[in-house]
Amino acid sequence: MTGAGRRPTAVDIVIVNWNTGDYLRECLHSIARTDRSELSVGLVVVVDNASSDDSARALDVPGLRLRVIRNGRNRGFAAACNQGALLCDADYLLFLNPDTRLYRDTLRAAGAFLRTEAARRVGICGARIVDAEGRTAISCSRFPTLRVVLGGMTGLYRPFPGLFPPHHLRADDIPSDRSVDQVIGAFYLVRRPLFVELGGFDERYFLYFEEVDFALRASRFGWASYFLADARVYHAEHVSSDKTGGRGLGHLLCSRTLYAFRYWPRRDARVLVALTLLVELPGRLARGGLRRSRSEIKDTAVAYREFVRWLLRSNRRMLTV
Repeated sequence: MTGAGRRPTAVDIVIVNWNTGDYLRECLHSIARTDRSELSVGLVVVVDNASSDDSARALDVPGLRLRVIRNGRNRGFAAACNQGALLCDADYLLFLNPDTRLYRDTLRAAGAFLRTEAARRVGICGARIVDAEGRTAISCSRFPTLRVVLGGMTGLYRPFPGLFPPHHLRADDIPSDRSVDQVIGAFYLVRRPLFVELGGFDERYFLYFEEVDFALRASRFGWASYFLADARVYHAEHVSSDKTGGRGLGHLLCSRTLYAFRYWPRRDARVLVALTLLVELPGRLARGGLRRSRSEIKDTAVAYREFVRWLLRSNRRMLTV
């Protein structure tokens, strides 16, 4: 118990793994070491999406109640998160990337906030993501719009940030706790009743944008996303995605387009498809050529080939309605 005999808020943790090597073990050990006086950890569920590197073997960590689910195929990130969440019954769910490490005070800071009046209508909390040098990395973002995406494609967000707002908030934008559109999914703390009410993550997103979609749906029900400046989390970044080659970029393009057709005006979504093929693709190929990077050109070709196939196979009706 904490304080004057009160019990700490309970959280269950879900980690989806795909070929992350030793990072997963380091993540689990960081959970065991963190101060859990304000946010007690119940069950830790690792859902392994058919890894081939033995990263999900021999994971027993003293002090953690751990359960490992081994999928025979890669079900996708959103589906695996939902799969793990079904085993949980705590007040909160924490979706944690396997290439993250908690600091000693991460859960203490998060748990302390959850007891405040400010947390009453907060449905999702995120942390200050930091790099190996402790510098603030991408931690929260604006909801994507056509202008946001176009600014990112063309770099126009740099000279004209008022017209083309940057997608990600800068470190200067988040010096302290604040409400945001969405927090980064590397540390995604959600009220479990809200997660259940909204049906979890939309499993049509194989990879990327599932947390953006969830945050937008939660906001429409009156639940805010909140950035916690003092809850720090180290994130190595791209440990799994770097192993996917062009497929990872392909998943990003498909998920971004799915999100656009779900939530944007239909005209804007169609414009996005045109920009993706007529502006973004030539730009990526040109950058690869200037860098003389055959692998970059190859990965780009693979990604856009998969994207076009996805458009024709899965979204013919969506694009013509």
